[in-house]
Amino acid sequence: MQKEITDTTPLLDQDGSLLQVGWARYPRLECNLEQVAFYPQWLRSLQFARVKVWDYYAIFTPQRFFSATIANLGYAGNVFVYTLDFETNELHEEGLVIPLGRGVTLSRQTVGVCEYQGQGAHLRFETTPNSREIFVDWPGFNRGRGLHAEISLQLNQTHESMNIVIPIPGKRFYYNHKINCLPARGTLQYGEIQENLMPEESLGQLDWGRGVWEYSSFWNWASASGFLADGRRAGLNLGCGFGDTSAATENALILEGKIHKLDQVSFEYDPQDFLKPWKFRDNAGRLDLDFVPFKDRFAATKLVVIDSEVHQLFGHYAGKVLTDEGEEILLDGLIGFAEEHHARW
Repeated sequence: MQKEITDTTPLLDQDGSLLQVGWARYPRLECNLEQVAFYPQWLRSLQFARVKVWDYYAIFTPQRFFSATIANLGYAGNVFVYTLDFETNELHEEGLVIPLGRGVTLSRQTVGVCEYQGQGAHLRFETTPNSREIFVDWPGFNRGRGLHAEISLQLNQTHESMNIVIPIPGKRFYYNHKINCLPARGTLQYGEIQENLMPEESLGQLDWGRGVWEYSSFWNWASASGFLADGRRAGLNLGCGFGDTSAATENALILEGKIHKLDQVSFEYDPQDFLKPWKFRDNAGRLDLDFVPFKDRFAATKLVVIDSEVHQLFGHYAGKVLTDEGEEILLDGLIGFAEEHHARW
C-alpha cells in the first residue's frame, strides 16, 4: 500500500508527533520543526543538535556532474561542492565544517533562501515563483583553479516532485522533498573550462531534507535526470534503508514532470566491490534495471561526533520501467548515480 497525502497540514502536532505519514506529489506539509519533542522535557534544550536540515542540488550537463550542498547537522554546519568530468573521469570535491552552523541559513519550508558565506566560499540558493537559482563562488576551489556557477533551474507549478514522510522510532522522522529533471540554464566556470548550460541538454535536481534521525543510520539512494531517445525528460528516484516505509516509499519514475509511483524496490550490489554492476527490481514487475558504474566517489567525514562514509557510484542505467498507464519506458545509457551511506551523526 502507498498512502498518498492530499491534505495540507503541519508536519508535527503540539506533542511532536507526525500528523501524516506517506507520500505526496507536491510539498503539502508545513515544516514546523519547532515542535520536535523526542527528548524528555529536561533534555529539550539539547534537541537542536539532533535536527538535520540540508539542501543538495545536482546538475547533469553533457560534460559533467556538478553538485552543491548547504547543510546544518545541529552541532555543525557542512558545505560541500564537487564536480565530475564524464570524459576524463576527473573528480574533485571540497567541503567546509562550520562549528554550530554559525552563518548557515536554511529555509524553514521548501521555498526561500539558503546561504553560507565564509572561509573563502559563497553559496546561495534562492527560490522564485518559477525557478530555483543556484549561485556558487569558490575562488580557491582545487588549489586556486576556482569554481563559479550561476544556474537557474526552471520550475513550473505543475511539475510534480517526490515528497515523503518516514517515521523513525522514538518520535524521530524524515521529511524529504525531491525534484528531478528541472531544465537548467546558466554558466558553470571551472578553471579555464566554461560551460553554457541550455535547458534542452542540461537538467538539475534537488534533494531537500529535514528531520530527526537516529545517531547511527544507513541508507541507499539512486537517482538520475536525463533525456530519452525521443527527447522526453526522464528521471529516477529510488531509496531504502531507514525508518518505517510501510505507508509509502520514495520510489518513482519521473517522466516529463509527472510522478509515476513505484512500491518496494530492491538494491542488489556487491558491497565489497561497488564498481560491479548493480541491479534494481521492484515487487510489482514494473521496474527492471541494470546499473553499470564507471566512477566511485568515496567521501568520509571523521570528527569527534560525526563518522560518515558514502560510496556514490556514477554510471549508466539500462532496462525498462512501466508508467502508471502501462507504457514501457526504455532506458538506454541514462547517466545517474547510486549510493550506499553509513552515518553516525
